[in-house]
Amino acid sequence: MGFLKKFFRNVFHEGMPSNVAVSSFEQLSQEELEAHLQISRYGDFQLTDALRPSFDLKITPRQGYRHDAYRDEENRTNVPVLMASASAEVLLDVFMDLVEAVGREVDVVIETSHHRDSAGHADLYREQIDMPVLKSILWDFEDLLLNDGCTGIAVLNPNRPQEVQFDEHKLLVVYGSPLERFEAILERHGLQCDEEMQFLTEAEHVHSSNERFVRQFDQLKMRLGMDGQEDAEYELH
Repeated sequence: MGFLKKFFRNVFHEGMPSNVAVSSFEQLSQEELEAHLQISRYGDFQLTDALRPSFDLKITPRQGYRHDAYRDEENRTNVPVLMASASAEVLLDVFMDLVEAVGREVDVVIETSHHRDSAGHADLYREQIDMPVLKSILWDFEDLLLNDGCTGIAVLNPNRPQEVQFDEHKLLVVYGSPLERFEAILERHGLQCDEEMQFLTEAEHVHSSNERFVRQFDQLKMRLGMDGQEDAEYELH
């Protein structure tokens, strides 16, 4: 019952896509629900504790990546994007290699939805941090980054339009051109390109968090020099 209690005492149920009329969780018995939430491995893919898919498994978690595009309405341009999903065993290693390719000195945004009663999140910004320092701090918060469904982070280069995001869903998203170096990193870690791939964010799913992660997020915020910041105006893609 430990995981189930953690899920529903500290979880928000993310809004379903508009084409989904009824939640797949609504008619479940407690035993069925508990059994589903205990499942963390689907074939070769290991989920973190941050997220669970819908009971009807409209989308089954798996590893891989696809190309996409982000529409920048302000500049009326399409920004090329890589979206990737990696198994928990390699997820943080992949992220660390991706952010190292962003540059030696970067800006960092951390996002939290811990204290939000409705959809949305608060973003906190830190400018100019050396990559070795950033990576050392992030490794100290491995548990938070992997397993908290209310914490995300983005690393960007202020001198060129590129960004690597590790969001609340534990998806890896790379924005900007060129993307070849980032694709090579994904391939090196065993992620294969599949342009038809779907991600858990494209169907009903639930996030998990708890008070321990709230405290750890506050510690991360302090280590990154963001303590006392109000919500930043920066908004993750």
